[in-house]
Amino acid sequence: MKKIFQPLILAAMLAVTAVVAQAADYTIRATANSNENDEDYDGLVVFKNYVESASNGAIAVELFVGTQLCSKGAECLQGVADGSIDVYISTSGGAAGIFPYVQILDVPYLMSDDRIAEHVLSGDFTRKLRDMALKDSGGKIRLMTVGNTGGWRNFANTKRRVQNPDDLGGLKIRTVVADLPQELVKALGASPTPIPWPELFTSFQTGVVEGSKNGITDIMGMKFPDAGLQYVTLDGHAYMGALWWMNNDKFMAMPEGLRTVVVDGFYQLQQATFASPKRKSIQAYADFVAGGGDLYVPTPAEKAAFKKAAAPVYDWFKSNVKGGEEVFNAFTAAVSAAEADVNGGRGKDIN
Repeated sequence: MKKIFQPLILAAMLAVTAVVAQAADYTIRATANSNENDEDYDGLVVFKNYVESASNGAIAVELFVGTQLCSKGAECLQGVADGSIDVYISTSGGAAGIFPYVQILDVPYLMSDDRIAEHVLSGDFTRKLRDMALKDSGGKIRLMTVGNTGGWRNFANTKRRVQNPDDLGGLKIRTVVADLPQELVKALGASPTPIPWPELFTSFQTGVVEGSKNGITDIMGMKFPDAGLQYVTLDGHAYMGALWWMNNDKFMAMPEGLRTVVVDGFYQLQQATFASPKRKSIQAYADFVAGGGDLYVPTPAEKAAFKKAAAPVYDWFKSNVKGGEEVFNAFTAAVSAAEADVNGGRGKDIN
């Protein structure tokens, strides 16, 4: 019986897909420069399913994963601006060349945990970034939401356990070619070493670099322990934010009801990307330790020492990044409000 029904079910699904595609009044072309094992893809699948069903087929979503439509942040965002791409996800580093203030997501030790980060990124701070990006792009590029793409950035290295900033002293830490992460590494006494991502495995093996700033799923997905990366410190210095952009003309051309569907679809996407790294990191941490890796959780006092050592980065950001002081103040105010709300709720829940 099962063998009989499976082809029927598949045929029905294909028929529904065909009807949706034929009936769609709007088509959204969405791309992510990742792969089908990535939380970005998880979010896109949820977005596609929600938008197509909630719009009753009026909107069709086409997914392009990898570099089918574009390969780098500036190129992809230009595609969003000119309408050849409707939706694109970038890291803060990938968008910093056009919108430098989004690097606020990489400013270290400003958010303490997932609840605070999710509260901040679900509120008016994201809307402020949206307004700034719309203004700077001439009304072409709209920030729809900010999700997550890999959990939290932590320091990892091939040499020793890092319990406090002094333990990073002298280590060659891989960074991207961007000022802010390099300023952070220097503030903590290490040596920033820009290395392209595809070359990082070999760079660990040869000692060109001795450490990095990555989430555990990236570390394990790239098999960095096989190259000697054996020490991870869960300092959680930056939440790995994922900025989801949309062509504003495409969005505003839809009637209000369908714009509501798209906005709600991005909410669903955001929640999926908040959750996906948490689940995937469980096995990644277990595999890291099982392979002989050293996983260290700093004490509150040690975490405070990291934040104190990184303080020069705050002044650098406010002084050197366009819109930096305005965004920094808005972000820290949003964090303070989130802490008051979340901690107030926690107090009620434990009493």
